[in-house]
Amino acid sequence: MENLFVKIQCFIHERHFPPSHISQVRATVAETDQPKWWEKNAPNMVDIHSTQDFLGALSQAEERLVIVEFYGTWCASCRALFPKLRRTAEEHPEILFLKVNFDENKPMCKSMNVKVLPYFHFYRGADGQLESFSCSLAKFQKIKDAILTHNTARCSIGPPRGVGDLKLEPSLAPKDKPAESTSA
Repeated sequence: MENLFVKIQCFIHERHFPPSHISQVRATVAETDQPKWWEKNAPNMVDIHSTQDFLGALSQAEERLVIVEFYGTWCASCRALFPKLRRTAEEHPEILFLKVNFDENKPMCKSMNVKVLPYFHFYRGADGQLESFSCSLAKFQKIKDAILTHNTARCSIGPPRGVGDLKLEPSLAPKDKPAESTSA
């Protein structure tokens, strides 16, 4: 904790009290152990801190649906939407939710054409991007509809589109699985 001297110079005080009556007040700033809004994750929500983290998480997801939220800690829409997104993650433990802080990952976000926040990408593991869009709290049904569309045993809406300009390093590539026999 730290003691601070704060001069009270509020417009209201200056109107009611002459400057000679403005005094110093001792204020205490307390640090809190409460998590910030973007730190309150559901068990299936993972914070991504680098391109390497992102590609590794997609690779490890295998066939799971992955929803990536691009957010800013300063973004009011991101903050308003987050509690509903967290509840949705809790309702869908089979889906992996990745959270990418735009300010910590600007080069990656720019290479993935993230220009507005909050922004969402849907992936089928490392197979590639299925859909992307911006979404606000008022349009949250868009996320629910995308979950209904993509959260199937295997999506059949066409080929995935990759992960933009990001390159999956050989050490992070999914291990080759033996081909299954199709003979009848």
